[in-house]
Amino acid sequence: MIYVTKSVLDERFLLKKKASPDTFPLVPMSAPDLTDIEREVVQAVLSTPLLSMGPETTAFEEAIRNFTGSRHAIAVSSGTAGLHLCVRAADIEDGDLVITTPFSFVASSNVLLFERAVPIFVDVDPLTGNIAPLQVHQAARDLAEGNSASKKWLPRKGVSEGAPLKALLPVDVFGQPADMDPIRATARQFDLTIIEDSCEALGAEYKNRPAGTLGDYGVFAFYPNKQITTGEGAIIVTDDDDDDAMMRALLNQGRSPGDTWLQHTYLGYNYRIDEMSAALGRAQMSRLDELLTKREQVAGWYQERLDEIAGVETPAIVPSTTRMSWFVYVIRIAPEINRNRVAVALKERGIPNRPYFIPIHLQPYMVERFGYQEGDFPITEDLGRRGLAIPFSGVMTEEQVEIVSEAIGEVIAAI
Repeated sequence: MIYVTKSVLDERFLLKKKASPDTFPLVPMSAPDLTDIEREVVQAVLSTPLLSMGPETTAFEEAIRNFTGSRHAIAVSSGTAGLHLCVRAADIEDGDLVITTPFSFVASSNVLLFERAVPIFVDVDPLTGNIAPLQVHQAARDLAEGNSASKKWLPRKGVSEGAPLKALLPVDVFGQPADMDPIRATARQFDLTIIEDSCEALGAEYKNRPAGTLGDYGVFAFYPNKQITTGEGAIIVTDDDDDDAMMRALLNQGRSPGDTWLQHTYLGYNYRIDEMSAALGRAQMSRLDELLTKREQVAGWYQERLDEIAGVETPAIVPSTTRMSWFVYVIRIAPEINRNRVAVALKERGIPNRPYFIPIHLQPYMVERFGYQEGDFPITEDLGRRGLAIPFSGVMTEEQVEIVSEAIGEVIAAI
């Protein structure tokens, strides 16, 4: 076990910086992996008059399409935009029910609320944090039958009696695919659409199949801390020709093929990606295997060190995950140790960190709208209480991993 009796961190870094840890963290929480390749392609776009809806967007879509084997890839401005378009394409409307997870970033539920649909939460697997397939099946069966058991899956308020179940929205949490085969079987049995939120999982594989391609639609996102980055941006993948055409119209203010300038067939959105972002994404895709391998190496360094610290659980990779695509590195603090005290103590030592996740059902607006309470989803809440994201990126050095690990060992020992 690692126990540090003297803080070498202050000596190494904080004293010579003469600034607070908030201003100059010892190790950045995350950092994009960019090279001259990316800078050159973005600069090349800036030398043209075409900064939106151009060849770089098309090339980026082609790179994702080729990588995933999907028939269509649709570039948009964010993961939230991508998921929202999938909700629209799936014809999810006011009052419809969608089974999803409370252990996720809020966008996976918000996109349902945008259309006044109702997220039906089920709890998660305690190892992975991914939605529990057995609970998905039980909820779908009870809701489809409309029996008295269906009531236990519904929120306390904000839902109409007899509302139809339309879809499943699993999330590939932290870059590990959800257990999709039983989820797909449930969808087939009850004629449900699957929107796979793979915003954290580009490059991950489930039983040797690419994450994001296991439902009717999948969405990858490219925020600066993701496996590849476009600054802001995302891509939807689907094999459905009609849905591809509709989503392309919706992302461009509802303008369909054949519409003239300022003519709009649908109520749409400005969800377009710009050419600079698309160029950055295209360049990053050319380095994808390198980027995933570097992140895997950093995760391995962490596991080697943190597995020796009592009171810390490192991420578990289940057998169905044939390739993990590391998005963030989230440890779990033992129940008898106060996670928040650990977080504060690490921050005082210049180590940034974040709780991951605050359960969606306990967000104030969800409590107000649907009447959720603590205790509704105990596994999700336990993971939310104990999860702590620590600095992670593909550009971290082994020395930086050692610094963070030493700090965690020191703080745990002190507490």
